Amino acid sequence: MAAAVAAEAPVLWRRLLEYLPRGRPVWAALFGRLSDRLSRGRERRARRSSWLLLAPLLSPVVPQLTVPPCSVCSEGSHRFQWIRNLVPEFGIASSHVKVLSSPTEFYELMKRQIKMAKKRVVLASLYLGTGPLEQELVDCIEMALEKSLQECGTSSLTVSILLDFTRGSRGQENSRTMLLPLLKRFPEQVRVSLFHTPNLRGLLRLLIPERFNETIGLQHIKVYLFDDNVILSGANLSDSYFTNRQDRYVFLQDSPEIADFFSELVDAVGDVSLQLQQDDTVKVVDGMVHPYQGDRTAYCAAANRRVMEVINSARTRQEQLHTRTFHRNGAEGEISLNTDRKAMGDGQPEPDTWIYPLIQMKPFGIQIDEIVTETLLMEAERGANVYLTTGYFNLTQAYMDLILGTRAKYQILLASPEVNGFFGAKGVAGAIPAAYVYIERQFFSEVCSLGQQERVQLQEYSRNGWTFHAKGLWLYLTGSSLPCLTLIGSPNFGYRSVHRDLEAQVAIVTENKALQQQFHQEQMQLYLHSGMVSASTFEQPNRYIKLWVKLVTPLIKNFF
Repeated sequence: MAAAVAAEAPVLWRRLLEYLPRGRPVWAALFGRLSDRLSRGRERRARRSSWLLLAPLLSPVVPQLTVPPCSVCSEGSHRFQWIRNLVPEFGIASSHVKVLSSPTEFYELMKRQIKMAKKRVVLASLYLGTGPLEQELVDCIEMALEKSLQECGTSSLTVSILLDFTRGSRGQENSRTMLLPLLKRFPEQVRVSLFHTPNLRGLLRLLIPERFNETIGLQHIKVYLFDDNVILSGANLSDSYFTNRQDRYVFLQDSPEIADFFSELVDAVGDVSLQLQQDDTVKVVDGMVHPYQGDRTAYCAAANRRVMEVINSARTRQEQLHTRTFHRNGAEGEISLNTDRKAMGDGQPEPDTWIYPLIQMKPFGIQIDEIVTETLLMEAERGANVYLTTGYFNLTQAYMDLILGTRAKYQILLASPEVNGFFGAKGVAGAIPAAYVYIERQFFSEVCSLGQQERVQLQEYSRNGWTFHAKGLWLYLTGSSLPCLTLIGSPNFGYRSVHRDLEAQVAIVTENKALQQQFHQEQMQLYLHSGMVSASTFEQPNRYIKLWVKLVTPLIKNFF
C-alpha cells in the first residue's frame, strides 16, 4: 500500500515514505491523504494563489496519531515519533539539558569544557576569528593538549576542527593562520578540515573574488563537543559571538550517544574536506575525490554515502537500543515501557526528552531538515502557536506557502536593519540590510493582502550595541502555555540553508515542564527586545530602499 501511495504522492511525501519501515499502512494512509489534498490543490493552482490554496486544503481534520499531544504515553511514544523514521532518536533525561542565554555564558562554558576535556574536542563552525578572544580559545586547546601529554606521556586527547575553506581563508590573517601553530606542535592529535563546496569550481572559482565566493556555498554547521558534552548553537567562533551578538545555545551534558553521533558527523564531513597541512597547504584525504578539481557527481555521491553512513548506523544503533529497552507486551504491536538502560544500571532517571539531529546538505542530496521542517509547519493545527526566529529573513517559497496557508498562529522574529550583521559594512555588502527590509516588506504586504495580520505577525529585534543572529523555532500546541518542541542549530530557513550550505540542527521534544519552561523563558527573553512590525514601520526614514536594491534583490536573494 505504501508503494502505491508513494507513486502518486508529491515529492515531499514520496521522500518521507521512502524512509518509513515497510508494512505500516497507517503511515501510508496518513501521508496519502495529505498528498491527495496537495495534489487536488495543484490542479487549481492556475486559478488561485498558492497561498490562498493551502488554507482550505489543510483545514479538514487530518488523521491523528492516537497519542496525547506532547506527552509520553504508557507505550513510550509521543506525537513526534515519526521523526525517528528519518534520523536516530536519542532519549535523555531533561536534567542533562541546559539552555544558555548570553554570548558570554557560551564563551566561558566553552573554555571550561576545553580545559576539562580528556578524550576529545570537536569544533565545527563557519570560521574562527583572529582576535584576542579567539586566541584565548586556541590557547585553552593548547593547554588541554599539554596537560594530556604530561599526564599520559602520549596525549590521549584528540582535537578535530571543521571550518569552511573560503571563509576560513579570507584575508592575510585568518582561521588557518590561527590554527597553524597548534597543528605544527601537535600534528598527531590535531586535525583541521576545511570544507570546499563542490559548486565553486572551474572558471567560476577563478573569477569570483574573495568574500563573494562565499555566496556559492559554505560549511555552516555549528557544533561544539567536549568528551560527552555537546553545545549546539548557531554561533560562530568569533569575538562578537562571545560578546554582543545574540544567538541561541543549548548544552547537552553527559550524552555519549549524541556526542558520538556529532563527532562521527564532523569526521564524515572532514573526510570529504581539504586537510590543512603544517605548511598552510591543503590536500584531500587519501582515496577521496577532490571537491573542485575532481568529478563533481562522483564527489557528491561519495560525500552522500559517507554522511548517510553516519546517520543510518546511528539510527540502527538507537533502534537496537530501543528494542532492548522496550519489550513486547501481549497484543501484537503493543509496546510498553520497561526501564531506561541507565536506570537499570546506575540509577539515572528515565528519558523524558528526545533529541533528533536534522541534517541538510542539498549539494550531497541530503535534505532531512527540509522534510522535517516542512512537515512540522504543515501539521501545526489551529490554536497552535509557532515562534520562528531568523537573523536573516529570507524564507524559501515552500516555507512561506506553509506559513500563509496553515491555521496555526505565527510570530516571526527577525533582525531590524541596525542589528543585522551586515549593517554598516563597506561596499555592496552595506546594502544587504536594505535588501532584507525589502524582502520583509514584500512578505508583510502578502500577509496583509490575505487578511492574515492577526495570525501571522512579524517582530523586529532591536538592541542598542548588539547584533542579532538567533535562529530556530518553538512549537506551542493548542491550549499549552509552554513549548514541547524546539528547533535549534545553524539553519536560517532561507534558500541558502536549504539549497547551498551544509546545515545541522536538532529537534528537541520534551514532556518535562521544567525544561519546557527553560525554552519558554529563552523565547520570551529574545522577543522581549522586539517591536511589532506594522505598515508604519516601512514609512520610517531608515527603511528607505534605493531603486537599484529593489531591482537587484530578486536576482540575488538566493545567495544570502
